[in-house]
Amino acid sequence: MNTKARVIAIYLPQYHPIPENDAVWGKGFTEWTNVAQAKPLFRGHYQPRIPRDFGFYDLRMPEVREMQAEYAQNAGIEGFMYWQYYFGKGKMLLQRPFEEVLASGKPDFPFCLGWANHSWQTKTWTKNASMKEGKTMIMEQSYDGAEQYIAHFYYNLPAFRDKRYITVDGKPLFVIWSPTDHSEQITLLINTWRSLAEKEGLKGIHFVGKQALEDSVEDVLSIGFDAVYQAREEIAINGAEKWTLRHRIRNRIQKIFGITLDLNKADFGKRYKLLVNKEASLQNVYPSLCAGYDRSPRAGRNAQMFYNFTPDTWRLHIRDLFSYIKDKDYEHNIVMLKSWNEWGESNYIEPDIKYGTALLDTLREELYENN
Repeated sequence: MNTKARVIAIYLPQYHPIPENDAVWGKGFTEWTNVAQAKPLFRGHYQPRIPRDFGFYDLRMPEVREMQAEYAQNAGIEGFMYWQYYFGKGKMLLQRPFEEVLASGKPDFPFCLGWANHSWQTKTWTKNASMKEGKTMIMEQSYDGAEQYIAHFYYNLPAFRDKRYITVDGKPLFVIWSPTDHSEQITLLINTWRSLAEKEGLKGIHFVGKQALEDSVEDVLSIGFDAVYQAREEIAINGAEKWTLRHRIRNRIQKIFGITLDLNKADFGKRYKLLVNKEASLQNVYPSLCAGYDRSPRAGRNAQMFYNFTPDTWRLHIRDLFSYIKDKDYEHNIVMLKSWNEWGESNYIEPDIKYGTALLDTLREELYENN
């Protein structure tokens, strides 16, 4: 039986040590390092978050990956979208978990890929977490033209041909995190891949671009994308479609003087309706279910955060989103679940010690109810 929507859960592979992180953050660093050191910043602030059924896992263990797929499938999730960190010049990071999933054929659970096309710098996490002073470029994103994009396509071709790969209209679905960054190069990549896909016997590639705060749906589609993925947690937390003058002044003062004027927090139960708008009803717009958001494990008092994210407010958000997409055809009725396991941003649906499997259970109930 079909679910009410094709829910694809975004999957972070940042749960095993790599030399590049060791060199900057310290030996053995993973996302769990930030998660475990989080502290509550106000009365009732739910931190730290402690995983339950899977524990503080290492994604080099196939048993963990099998359990994750089992739980996701039971909740009605169609598959995982693994973030891919492909920097060009033959350099990748955090690729091991997905490479093992692809090579082993396990778990037997659908997947697709997303290109997280941004540089890695230490400025994104708290200053004291770094082993070095100031900002450090861990790995810079490059855009080196057709030669790089051909190599990237052929690296991904075995995945595109895998029977587990998620498709739309028979075409492998591929997400790009920042479509308007170096947009001319992104258009070149899209055109190159479409030509190579035809050459290799694929029906094409279904490209999905993530809409940034300052971009419109048309801005993304004009680059060559087939669809737009909307993530609106910043809008919901700040309570505005665009950054207000107050937010700009506040952020500027904090940046110049290195101080925090006030916590940038919002009640999820009062703001969830801002996570979706009428554009979600369009066939080529894929809204996202936001499984909470609280970046304080990474950024401390400088974080944007939701509070009052509970199974009950999660249910309200799911129902609200589904009200926008109820008339879409099933093939294009895609919802991105942000995220499966983004623990460093308190943005996850995996079981924790406070709510157990309640978030997963609620999603399953809403996906199958009256369907």
